[in-house]
Amino acid sequence: MAEVCLALALLGLTAYAVLGGADFGAGFWDLTAGGDRRGGRIRGLVQRSMSPVWEANHVWLIFVLVIVWTAFPVAFGAIFANLALPLFLAALGIIARGTAFALRGQAATIAEARTLGAVFAVASVLVPFFFGTVLGGIASGRVEVVNASAGADAWLNPTSLAVGVLAVMSGAYIAAVFLGGDARRAGLEDLERAFRTRALATGVVTGAATVGGLLILRSDARPLFDGLTSGEGLAAGAVSALAGLATLGLVWTRRWAAARGTSAVAVAAVIVGWVLANRPDLLPGRLTLEEAAAPDATLTALSVSVGIGFLILGPSLWYLYKLVLQGRLDQEFEPLDQRFRPIDK
Repeated sequence: MAEVCLALALLGLTAYAVLGGADFGAGFWDLTAGGDRRGGRIRGLVQRSMSPVWEANHVWLIFVLVIVWTAFPVAFGAIFANLALPLFLAALGIIARGTAFALRGQAATIAEARTLGAVFAVASVLVPFFFGTVLGGIASGRVEVVNASAGADAWLNPTSLAVGVLAVMSGAYIAAVFLGGDARRAGLEDLERAFRTRALATGVVTGAATVGGLLILRSDARPLFDGLTSGEGLAAGAVSALAGLATLGLVWTRRWAAARGTSAVAVAAVIVGWVLANRPDLLPGRLTLEEAAAPDATLTALSVSVGIGFLILGPSLWYLYKLVLQGRLDQEFEPLDQRFRPIDK
């Protein structure tokens, strides 16, 4: 049952990395769009694409937290004790980001829109970075179980910083693919070209960052490096690389629907590879999966509860995303700065 609950947590983490990552990545492109006039069309597409789904994308974060604290309470306590600061900053960023996104479209002046837009965009970069430092601290074996006193080194270390940067870049990569497809569906050829270029560029940069991250792991977290470059971890890495190359080819030929799927596989394979590389440990070098697991009765009750919940949540989310991809929830496209432009006479 411990393996079943780990698989559920992995499913939630993968869904959040893909859907939530695309959500954060859209904020990255909002941040780098340029000035009010030049970036207005990109920001308008971000607003249009995210509005129907941004809240649903973050359901998976709650799902992962519930699974981990119920199924693996010792590990959950150790993670939150060692990594309280980056987790707090990430939570603060999520709150600020969601508030800014909800209010930006209702701004009364260009100054208000700029302020809210800045909060949304900056938080969209900082939140995945902090989450990445948390994952890096866990993966590199820096989370203490006894006394939970690892200090700042638990998240301010080479592995954590590398994973933080990779989290930001992978989100930007997925977002560019998703937004390119949305632009194609909306008939916005200039934005489709813009995000095609961004998807290709960030795909290459993210791949290079992944290779660079492995070099950092070799010197800073050798057990993790060895796990990722051999056996099941290496196989997962190969799947990620092949899916990434396939995504670049599909984006180049503007086959956006298929590219969305392969880009998700590329990110999911990295997460699966991380778990496989650390087997049988849940907290590397500190706590095995069996040691971390709650009693079997708790694990069984959790698995049954999640199964029942999926009977409701699964079809609901499937129907939501189906409506979105069919364009039935689309808003009218409007460059975000258009309401504040002088009226031409």
